[in-house]
Amino acid sequence: MAISLSTNLLPNTFQCNGNHNHRSTRLFPNQALSFGLKHRRNENKLFTPRNPPVLSAVSGSTGLESSAVSEDTVDLLDTVTVFDLNGNGIPISDLWKDRKAVVAFARHFGCVFCRKRADYLASKKDVMDKSGAALVLIGPGSIEQAKTFAEQTKFKGEVYADPSHSSYNALRFVSGVTTTFTPKAGLKIIQLYMEGYRQDWKLSFEEDTVKRGGWQQGGILVAGPGKTNILYIHKDKEAGDDPDIEDILKACCS
Repeated sequence: MAISLSTNLLPNTFQCNGNHNHRSTRLFPNQALSFGLKHRRNENKLFTPRNPPVLSAVSGSTGLESSAVSEDTVDLLDTVTVFDLNGNGIPISDLWKDRKAVVAFARHFGCVFCRKRADYLASKKDVMDKSGAALVLIGPGSIEQAKTFAEQTKFKGEVYADPSHSSYNALRFVSGVTTTFTPKAGLKIIQLYMEGYRQDWKLSFEEDTVKRGGWQQGGILVAGPGKTNILYIHKDKEAGDDPDIEDILKACCS
């Protein structure tokens, strides 16, 4: 049954997508490895430890299979370039090469959910600072869009743009209408509007976003120090799928 309120008020944002009432899967070191071995048939190439294990925990998404970060993914990330607000290109893995970092991946820079996620994480920045963990947000879009997002949200962390969406492809974040139009997402957007959050429709309909239809989903990564040292990953199963903040803090600050 479609949610008529969200459909009418917020075109291009929500519609029903069936039942997604499943539990997220969280794996820790030994569990993650055994899980990956169990699902070998479903992976083209499982992660094989090269240095220290690249994964301590995976937060799985409903409708997505959780598995250890593959060696292919680590190699692909090493080729990804993101851009800071001054237009400087930076290899994405440099963001956690010499430090620990909590890296949030936005759906797009106009997304109302991503504005909530920015606040959600920034509310714990003091805890991250004490542990020496940087707070980073990456969005699939232009440098100008990233600047606008930073100005509008006053985000306390670092903001980077990924115009090519290459980090999203490397991490295999999901994208599609069926991951955007869900009952849970529809209810959450009503809640966010009641809390005072707003979608930036101008950013949402700029070319960089429209090319993907605004269907891209993101996630959250905790990594470093060390390029291959991925400690935790959460892949959003749908729009607005924020993980438990305590899981993130456990990965970055314990």
